Amino acid sequence: MYQNLKHSIPKVLFTLVFICASVVTAKAQSLTSDKFGKGLRMMAADSSFAVKFSARMQNRYVGTYVGETDPSYVEEMFLRRARFKFDGYALTPKLVYKIEYDAVNAEILDAVVKWNFTGDWTLWMGQTKLPGNRERVISSQKLQFVDRSLLNSKFTIDRDKGIQLRTHYNMGNMLVRHIGSISLGEGKNYTGKSEGRDYTYRLELLPFGKFTSKGDYFGADLKREEDPKLAFGLTYDYNDNAVRARGQKGDFMSESRDLETIFADMMFKYQGFSFMAEYANRKVNEGSVYIAADEASYYTGESINASLGYLCDDNWELAARYTGVTPESATGNNELTEYTLGVSKYVVGHSLKVQSDFTLKEEEGKDDAFIFRLQLEVSL
Repeated sequence: MYQNLKHSIPKVLFTLVFICASVVTAKAQSLTSDKFGKGLRMMAADSSFAVKFSARMQNRYVGTYVGETDPSYVEEMFLRRARFKFDGYALTPKLVYKIEYDAVNAEILDAVVKWNFTGDWTLWMGQTKLPGNRERVISSQKLQFVDRSLLNSKFTIDRDKGIQLRTHYNMGNMLVRHIGSISLGEGKNYTGKSEGRDYTYRLELLPFGKFTSKGDYFGADLKREEDPKLAFGLTYDYNDNAVRARGQKGDFMSESRDLETIFADMMFKYQGFSFMAEYANRKVNEGSVYIAADEASYYTGESINASLGYLCDDNWELAARYTGVTPESATGNNELTEYTLGVSKYVVGHSLKVQSDFTLKEEEGKDDAFIFRLQLEVSL
C-alpha cells in the first residue's frame, strides 16, 4: 500500500501543476504582476485563502580527480534537485501553510502549518526543518556554494515531524529570537513506532537588528547591506532513544542511544562582503560509542565550517570555505578537511544563477581528491 501511495504522489502533483498552469493561462491578464522567481500566485475572491506555486531545479556536473596511488578522473552529470512547492494562507494571513515535494527522491519534504496565534508568538505543526545549524536552515536554493559543507552532512539534525514554538522581541537595537521544538526524532516521512522524542532549543541574537529581506538566512550579500549586520545562533538538541545513526539521518541501528548535539554559528554582511562560521559537536550520552560489525556507527565528534565572500557590482561573487571534521576515535571514521574556492554569477538573485567551486579534500589515510563542480539553478 505504501509503495502504491509513493508512486501515486508524483501523478497527483503533476495534476496540480497542470491545473495551476491552466488557471494561469485563463487568467493571464490578472497575473501580470508576478515576477520571475516569485512563483505563481492566486487568491480567492473573498480573500479567504491564497496559494502560491513555485518550482525549481539544479543541474550539476561533478569531476573528481584522485592522484598518487591510482590516478583517475571520474565525471558525473545529474539532476541534483527538482522541487515543487505550494504555500499560502487559509482563512487568515495568520494561518499559513507550506508543502514541498522532492521529485528526484519522490518524497514529501515539508508539510507544515504555521499559526501566529498572538502577538509575536507562532506555533508550527507538521514536518519541516528543525532549528539546527544555520547552513542547514538556509534553503538549498539560496546557498553561497554549489552545496552545503561536510559539517552539515555529518552533523545536521535535518527535518522531523513535531511542533515548534517561536517568538521574538527587541532589546534596544538588538533582535532576540527563541525557538523551541519537540519532534519524533526519526526524521522525515518515518512511519514506524517512535520510542523517544527529540528536543531542540535555539537562541538567536541580532545586535544591529534585522537583515534586509531575511538576509541572515541566504548566502551572499545580495542586498548589499548599507549598515553592518550581524547574527549569532546557538542550538542544543537532545534526541532521546535515537534509532538512526545520526539522529534524523543515517542507517537504522539495532540499538537506540541518546544523542546530544550543539551548534554555534554566526553570519555577518556589509556592502557585498559576507562571512559565516559554524561549530558542531555531537556525542552519545552516558557512555562511549559502541560499534557492531553488522551496522554503521554513530558519527560523533566535532566540526568547524567557515566561509567568506565578496559580491562585485556586476553580481559576480568570489567565495572561499574551510571545513574540518574530527570524529571521535571510537567511531572508526577518518578526519576530513576541505578547502573550497567558489565563483558564482547571480543573474536573478538566487532564482537564476550559475555556480562553480573547486575543492581540495583531504582524508586521513587516503589520497587527496580534487573536485570540480558546476551547477545551474533555475527557480520560477
